[in-house]
Amino acid sequence: MSSPPQQMNVAMMTSGGLAPCLSSSVAYLIEFWSAALKAGTISGLTIRMYVDGYKGVLTGDSMVLDPALYDECTCLHDLGGSPIGNSRVKLTNVKDCMARGFVKEGETPLEVAAQQLIKDGINVLHTIGGDDTNTQAAELSKYILEQHGGKVVVIGMPKTIDNDVYPIVQTFGADTAAEQGSKFFTNVVSESSANPRMLIIHEVMGRDSGYLTAATARKYRETLKSMKFVSGPGFTSSFQTRDIHAVWIPELHIDIAAEGERLKQVMDTHGCVNVFLSEGAGVEDIVAEMEKNGEEVPRDAFGHVSLAKINPGVYFSKRLATMVQAEKTLVQKSGYFARSAASNDFDRKLIKDCAEKGVESAIAGVSGCMGQDEDMEGTPIRAIEFERVKGGKPFNKDAEWFHELLKEIGQA
Repeated sequence: MSSPPQQMNVAMMTSGGLAPCLSSSVAYLIEFWSAALKAGTISGLTIRMYVDGYKGVLTGDSMVLDPALYDECTCLHDLGGSPIGNSRVKLTNVKDCMARGFVKEGETPLEVAAQQLIKDGINVLHTIGGDDTNTQAAELSKYILEQHGGKVVVIGMPKTIDNDVYPIVQTFGADTAAEQGSKFFTNVVSESSANPRMLIIHEVMGRDSGYLTAATARKYRETLKSMKFVSGPGFTSSFQTRDIHAVWIPELHIDIAAEGERLKQVMDTHGCVNVFLSEGAGVEDIVAEMEKNGEEVPRDAFGHVSLAKINPGVYFSKRLATMVQAEKTLVQKSGYFARSAASNDFDRKLIKDCAEKGVESAIAGVSGCMGQDEDMEGTPIRAIEFERVKGGKPFNKDAEWFHELLKEIGQA
């Protein structure tokens, strides 16, 4: 005998950095919860939005979505960014939460967050974020169950343009970000015609994984191969001048001396060098040099090295510019441009499938992070157990298409 329909008090939050999926994730979750209500699968529905991620949970900053707006939220698919705001907050970092005024002296963020969810009567929490966001949500759910005897079903929606979350095959926003990064460089590369012996460093987001850099390079070269050029005398813009001459990612050791020698030949031949650099490439070397010099390594609330402050693009551009005898060097970062876009068709399909299964899982009372499980090849999208979800998954540098790309640009 099936259980009678139940009242669902649903909450949503987006957290961490932006990715081209946040608005569509919110839109699809609203769509499928609304559909469940209309179908009589649930008896009632309240959708609460916590503003600015875990900050909103800790401070009680939220709003209940007017049911009259459910259908109107389809317009969110056309927007980048988050419609309800993001923040970087780690619930287990008590010191940081106190310093930012989210909790008071003697309070713990987990307890404050738990009390807020209990006060708001939440029984389903949708966390749209990366591995940190989703694993913290699982800890919060566990805490509420163990300390307060309550239950909150947590449904994670895995967004990260790095595509670096175990054991998820593809995270939301990564494909769109690669596509947008390709469009960004399609314009930037034209700067090579503005100055003789130009070195362009295209710095792409990716702390531990080179996926986005590699995927962006792949999409860019697909576009480049479809372009036509004039080959007559005097025309300096060609396939070769607009091609990628190096792809540097965290998973590959950068032999700067050998690469400098190889790329010097490219510069001498074509008058320019274009490098795709993952922001996490060579960071260990940079950190080691800073520590050797007695410099403090800047880190964020999660303990991650602050890449924006150590600036890998500038670090490598200075060294490479001398080696290839560049007359001008340009470092361009596509990260904010790429991560702020609206979802493309590929990501919208993935988000839609995960949102639909996520609502079904929530109604069934099963927590997990939605996605295709790479450890269960061939299985459909499912709620992956949170204890198996973690970040830091490296890009598969042995992928056949990546080897072919390196071979084509002369790096293999």
